[in-house]
Amino acid sequence: MAMREVFADLILIVHLAFVLFIVGGLAAIWIGAACGWSWVRNFWFRIAHLAAIVFVAAESLVGIWCPLTIWEDALRGTHAEKSFVARWVHSVLFYDFPEWVFTSAYVAFALVAAATWWWLAPAPGKK
Repeated sequence: MAMREVFADLILIVHLAFVLFIVGGLAAIWIGAACGWSWVRNFWFRIAHLAAIVFVAAESLVGIWCPLTIWEDALRGTHAEKSFVARWVHSVLFYDFPEWVFTSAYVAFALVAAATWWWLAPAPGKK
């Protein structure tokens, strides 16, 4: 396996981790609030989570591709074969829908995350 493919796979794994942080983070906040977990009200965790989804929604609204996608594509080239990890993670992350579907989903998710900030506010002094 060429170094370019290894780096492309690493970027793809980072991309998956970023998506899991956004989606799983919101689920953890809700579940944690119901279970009384104090760490879900940590200011820095919450600001990082909200900033991540707002970044994704903003880049989608202005029509910018995710830098991780651009870097991965550049490393793979247009006709490169994908490794097993790349094929698996791609099947989880990427779907063939019109762009407006993704933009709507990102903005809706960002609004839910922002509303969660107010409904389940970070605890004061937990910075």
